[in-house]
Formats: sequence, structure tokens, C-alpha cells
Amino acid sequence: MIILLRRKNDIVSSFFSLFFFSVLICGGGCPGRIFSFRIFSFQMHHRFSDPVKRWSSAAADVPEKGSFEYYAHLADRDRLLRGRKLSELGNSPLAFSDGNSTVRITSLGFLHYTTVKLGTPGTTFMVALDTGSDLFWVPCDCSRCAPTDATSYAPDFQLSMYDPKGSSTSKKVTCNDSLCVHRSRCLGTFSSCPYMVSYVSAETSTSGILIEDVLHLKKEDKHEELVEAYVTFGCGQVQSGSFLDVAAPNGLFGLGMEKISVPSILSKEGFIANSFSMCFGQDGIGRISFGDKGSPDQDETPFNLNPSHPTYNITVTQIRVGTSLFDADFSALFDSGTSFTYLVEPIYTRLSESFHSQVQDSRRPTDSRIPFEYCYDMSPEANSSLIPSLSLTMKGGCQFAVYDPIIVISTQNEIVYCLAVVKSAELNIIGQNFMTGYRVVFDREKLVLGWKKSDCYDIEDYNNFPAKPNSTTVPPAVAAGLAVGGKNLVGSPNIKI
Repeated sequence: MIILLRRKNDIVSSFFSLFFFSVLICGGGCPGRIFSFRIFSFQMHHRFSDPVKRWSSAAADVPEKGSFEYYAHLADRDRLLRGRKLSELGNSPLAFSDGNSTVRITSLGFLHYTTVKLGTPGTTFMVALDTGSDLFWVPCDCSRCAPTDATSYAPDFQLSMYDPKGSSTSKKVTCNDSLCVHRSRCLGTFSSCPYMVSYVSAETSTSGILIEDVLHLKKEDKHEELVEAYVTFGCGQVQSGSFLDVAAPNGLFGLGMEKISVPSILSKEGFIANSFSMCFGQDGIGRISFGDKGSPDQDETPFNLNPSHPTYNITVTQIRVGTSLFDADFSALFDSGTSFTYLVEPIYTRLSESFHSQVQDSRRPTDSRIPFEYCYDMSPEANSSLIPSLSLTMKGGCQFAVYDPIIVISTQNEIVYCLAVVKSAELNIIGQNFMTGYRVVFDREKLVLGWKKSDCYDIEDYNNFPAKPNSTTVPPAVAAGLAVGGKNLVGSPNIKI
């Protein structure tokens, strides 16, 4: 079951998350090794990152922000930046054929998006990336989908619709297919296989039929060898709830462990190793790489595997907040589709109060517009070395330092920072903010989660990365705008004091 968590607060009505949940058990350790496989690689960019600003202001021919041409332009710049290093690697990564940039779009739920091309001739979609769900779906033969003009989402954001009849390589998945799980709703053995994914909050769901068609890929080297992989995905005919406004209006790219997910299909067909990585750079630039099994010296922890419903669930055994260390024994989902981190009681209170006891700034009163309870006024003399550091000890003993535990919120008159952890009623989720500064490897073959410090410009380039979570500046954080006087005031995403 897919679960959509959407906050009730006005300020974060678009800060939602998509994830699966299950209770899992396993064992493991910290070793790492590297394999020789093809890798599918895509750059990820924060929409307001410094490189994006530089590129968009320096080049006169840069397309309008929000358009697919804009993201393809960024991908070309990425290739120029990384070309020398990539040519030195033993295996050339592969990328989506329409470009490899991913942009974190504020108006579309603060999720990371990338462009994919489906069908023959190819149609391009901007899809959200989510390790917490499995199904890849796009709007198709719609009876209820997000508006195609998309003026309510972002300027010049172009939405596409998939047309099965318009693709010469399209094939409907029938009810006797092994990937058809809703056979009870089938009209007959050879009728189209229906799918429906329901969400917990705001009556959010997607439904339609399963389709098989070509996903266009290519090697990211001078040869640019084209790869056409047939994948099964959802033809999303009816969307509801958040999918009609702030959540993935042009589709969702599920990266989960079930056999219907694209990573599962690509590995089964021999295109890649059964693993992939996601990198979240501190400057907003990142990358997703299919087939990446990580580096020999990465840290690792085992997945808590439930064979009937596998997810990227791990165990945390200890938490260090500043100078305080306490034992913890809880499982949590590593979810790229969640902007922030969610913890249940009593871990939430213990971590938050330990953080609060070591903060020297004044705590602000609770604000209904903000989902974070522990927020502080940032003084003009603020120094991030005074903000308590945070790290997790994973099962097996490996340390996971959190480089970006806070979020900075600015208005016209003040700057506030908050511990970016939200109290959860039932699920522990390690969100994107805790993954900042790492290449996170989801090794589905070894059933381990791996991580390594990275600036995300190159797979093995870690030399220029800071050695400690704290530096002389406030860590990069997504800035949320406070609605003041009827206006939504959005501050800089990377506030440095």
C-alpha cells in the first residue's frame, strides 16, 4: 500500500511525501565492494542552487525556467562539467535520453524531478523520483488528471500526456501477466490489467491500466549508445487529491523493491546490476545512477527485509546530538520522496529535547504554519558551530552523520531555523534532508543500504567534501516562505551568515 503524508499546515501544504511502510528484520555489517556493470546516471539539481543561478544568468540562450528545454540545457552543462572525470571511469554511466538533470521544484511539493522519454515516437515527462513507492506511472487517456496548462504549478511547466494508441511500441498488459496484481478486477484473462494505488490522506490516488512500452536511455559518454528498455508502467487515467495540485502532476517514478519497479525490471532484463544510488549534494546538485553498487569503502547497514513486502527499511541503534549520546532501537524507511525526517515517540521527543538543551538561541513560540516544533530566532552573529551536530549509528556499527539537520525560514523581517524533524504518529522516515551530502546506495542484491560522502559531481570524487557536519556557515537548507499579510514570502534556499 502506498501512503501519502500531506501536512495540514498552510505553509507546507505542498511539502508532502510518498512512501511505503513495513516492519522488517535482518542482519549485516559495514563492508563494501564495487562491481562492473553498466550504470544509468542522471544529474539532480536544486532549482535555486548556485550552479543553476550561474548557468541561467551567464548564458543568453538559456531557455525559460520550468520548461523541459531548460532542464535539458542544465544536463548539457552537467556533461561539460563532469566529462573529463567520467572519461576516466572504467564504465560509462547511462542516462535518460532527454537529459539527466533533476530539479527540486518548490511549487511541486519540494520533490526531485527528472525527465524521461516513453514510447515511439518518444514523449517526454517530468516525473518525481520516489524510493518509497514502486509503480512508475504517467497521466494517460485521462478522465481526471492535473490540468495540462499547469499555470498553477510553475511558469512554463509543460505537462505531457501519454497516448498508448500514438506509440507504435505500446502494448497493454493483460490480466494473465505476472505483474498484474488486481486480477479480481479483471473482466477476463486477456483484458487490460487495471491498477489502483490509494493514499492515506486527502483521498489521494491514481488508477488506470498497466502498459508496456520503451523507456529511452543512452550511455553518457562520447559514443552515446542508445538503449531501449521495455518497462511496465501505469497509464494513469484518474488522479485525485494531491496529484491534482502539488504532487507529481506529470507522473511518479517509483524506485522501490517490488518487481514492478523500473530498477527491478532493468536488473531482471540484464541492463544493470540490481542496485542504484541517489546523490544529494550540499549545493543542490545530485544524481541518480542505475546499476551503481557503490564504492569499496562505503559504510553499509542491512535492510530489514520482509519478503512479502520489501522496502528500504533499516535499523538505528544510537543517536548522537551534540555532546549527548543515547541508545535507540528503531526501524526507519529511507525515502527520497519525503522532504524531511519523521520520527515517532519516544525517539522524537528525546532527540528534539536533546537538541533544544544545547541550542543557545531563543526558541520561538509554536507556529501553526510550520510543521516543526523546535524553531529558533537566528541572531546576526549566528555561527553553525553553535548548532548541535547530529549523527545516527546504524545496525552493524556504521556512523551516518547528518550534514543538514535544520531548515532555514526567512521573512522580510527575520530569519528562523528549525530542527527539520517532524513528529510522526506511526512511521519513522529518513527523508531527503538527512541524505544531503551523501551518495546513498540502494543495493537490492546484497540487501544493504550504503552511503559515502560526496559532492555529487563525480562518482568517486570525495576530496573536496567537508570532513565535519558543522562548518563556519549555516548548512544549506530549503527555505520555506512564511505567509505574511496574504503573501507568501520565500527566502533564499542557501542562507549563509
